[in-house]
Amino acid sequence: MAGPNSYSLQGSQLSIGYNTGVAVGLGAFFYQDAFQTLTFAQDQLRVVTSEIGTLVTVTLRITPDLGSTSFTLVVPTVSGQGLEAPIPIQTLGVTTLHRLFLGRGPSQEQTELYTVTALAGTARYIPL
Repeated sequence: MAGPNSYSLQGSQLSIGYNTGVAVGLGAFFYQDAFQTLTFAQDQLRVVTSEIGTLVTVTLRITPDLGSTSFTLVVPTVSGQGLEAPIPIQTLGVTTLHRLFLGRGPSQEQTELYTVTALAGTARYIPL
């Protein structure tokens, strides 16, 4: 049996849904906070495998001349039998503010600011 392909997570005014293996053009990543609800297609995700899990990043906002905001979900590895039943997981999400300093001359400031959110929810396998 394949590993989980559907994740549903919540934490501190944040709800995240992530589905792997969906058809092109369908929603693969869902992001909701206190101010916005966003849906991302598979081709809008940046996915990197690392030692701490799979890192799935989406761009939440681009502000010309100021920077952008992204969100990265750390997807943990889940093992076990019978993955069609929801398996409880805990992980984290990182919201990153990428700041630009255009026209201010030389600057020695940190350009990324991070907010880490603890997330809890379920991982499961849904037959496609």
